[in-house]
Amino acid sequence: MNKLYTTVMTNEGGREGQVWSNDKKLDLKITAPGEGKEGTNPEQLFAAGYASCFNSALSVALEQGNVSGKSTIRAEVSLFQGDGPDFKIAVKLIGHIDGLDKQEAAKYMQIAHQICPYSKATSGNVDVELVTE
Repeated sequence: MNKLYTTVMTNEGGREGQVWSNDKKLDLKITAPGEGKEGTNPEQLFAAGYASCFNSALSVALEQGNVSGKSTIRAEVSLFQGDGPDFKIAVKLIGHIDGLDKQEAAKYMQIAHQICPYSKATSGNVDVELVTE
């Protein structure tokens, strides 16, 4: 495979710190999840990346199927804690494709799930549920 892109993000302070890209296009305050806190959290960042990447993969799947409907993906990322320092995330990807019924949209979401780098990276590690609206 040809490497298409590499990015670097740096964090200081963990969940109560700062994260930035080397080019400074992204520079964010990081906080633990919770209402009324300034900043974002790792789960929001993961959800943003997964939704964007999955929707791009879905666009490829739709193009291959000669489908021109606009697609929307909403990623819900949940953080779980087991006993002690045992943490896990789970993802629900909710998709809508203009002009397709739920069954047809689900078919293209399954194809996108096979294409998406985030889906490949999470396979076997993170529970990912695909839902159509």
